[in-house]
Amino acid sequence: MEIRRTLNNRFGCTCGAILLFFWLCAALRHSLFQSNAYDLGLFDQWLWLVSRGLPPFSSMEGVHVLADHGAWLLYIAGFAYKLHVNIQWLFFSQAAALSFTAIPIWAVGRQANLSRKQCWLVCGLWWLQPVVFNANLFDFHPEVWAMPALACSFWASRAGKPLVWFLLLVLMLGCRDGLVLVVFGLGIEHLIRKKWVWAFAAIGFALSWLALLNKWLYPMLTGSNQGPKAVSTLFAYLGNNFEEVLWSLISKPWLLINGVDWFGGIIYLLLISISVIPFLSRHSLPTLCAGLPLIVVNLLSEEAPQRTLIHHYSLPLAVIAVVAVTDALAIVPRPSFPWRSLAWSAVCWAALAKPWFFTGPYLERVDSIPSFREAIISINQNSRLLTTSYLVPHLSQRLEVSFPTGNEPEASLNRFDALLLKPEDPGWGSTQQIQQRLLDKARKANWTCTNWANGLSLCKKPNLSN
Repeated sequence: MEIRRTLNNRFGCTCGAILLFFWLCAALRHSLFQSNAYDLGLFDQWLWLVSRGLPPFSSMEGVHVLADHGAWLLYIAGFAYKLHVNIQWLFFSQAAALSFTAIPIWAVGRQANLSRKQCWLVCGLWWLQPVVFNANLFDFHPEVWAMPALACSFWASRAGKPLVWFLLLVLMLGCRDGLVLVVFGLGIEHLIRKKWVWAFAAIGFALSWLALLNKWLYPMLTGSNQGPKAVSTLFAYLGNNFEEVLWSLISKPWLLINGVDWFGGIIYLLLISISVIPFLSRHSLPTLCAGLPLIVVNLLSEEAPQRTLIHHYSLPLAVIAVVAVTDALAIVPRPSFPWRSLAWSAVCWAALAKPWFFTGPYLERVDSIPSFREAIISINQNSRLLTTSYLVPHLSQRLEVSFPTGNEPEASLNRFDALLLKPEDPGWGSTQQIQQRLLDKARKANWTCTNWANGLSLCKKPNLSN
């Protein structure tokens, strides 16, 4: 009843206001043509295909939606696209998940007998996590949907509700295979707390889900023995598949000495903890241990984005950190409201979040927006399109869309009906030379081309030029 009354007034209004703020920021970034094919265009195309009852294979990656990260929840999200096809569903749902994660965090606080002011404090710490704001801006990733479930799993565990807790773990793993690390981490936390049944249930479920994906689902969808997608790209120095990586960690631990950027790892650990350090105590350690598997994998990864606050990879750690703050406050209550510590978190947000991008980097394509929109409306939805990465999310609701990369410098024009390229601003994964070569090839093949003063070019096959 306490939480329900709170949701009916100030707290509910605050959650709604933050949802609106997050949604508008993400939508504005998209309207400024700063979103990208990976991953916004990728998921938008998948959901469009699912909503149409078409085989959900990405034309950019050539993989089934479930072969990407085993995110079966995307099939449920496809119903929203059935009602109304609009990429804003992704922005809205992501903003809602990030904003309303504060609700189960509040519940955990009240469960620990924190005062209303202290509950406001821990929810404020969640909203002030730099990775929360940045993940909301960085296109779209379905694992963001799992953050309320992760926070709620702490409440369910402490309330002694095993069925609710287990269903929340199922929901989490339906958002992304990588969250198996978080579920495994929850098992570690319960081991430390000597809750043996809960611990072995979480660890067993995590390992079983991983085995199911690795040995059945991914091989079935890809036609190969390919395991989790991240293994071959993130840990190539340890092996080419899950079994090789695991064996290398066991039999050749010295590989980690050369494989890990230890200085960068220390900086990463500092960045993910700096805004909550003033609030933590030794009583926070059991909960913080839930993040150990994810932290280890991020440190071992060859991909630097795994160790930044710009991307979504560290988002579950923010939930875990805030719950750990709740544990500290519950054992050692503060005599007065910690305004200085909260101000420190606000300073960290200002320094590490990216709202200032709207005053500079996100405005780089403003002058080109009219030409982009003019070109977009002149492209038939049935056309097979090759375009620049930042234009893909505006044109991804079609069967065939891709962007030119260095891997395919001589991409066959026969695969496409139209090219929409801007060599002077080639976007992610491409170059001016690649795009200019494609346009020259299209003109030589007598495609009908329209050019704008800013260097944007739209070329169509002769039989589709009308």
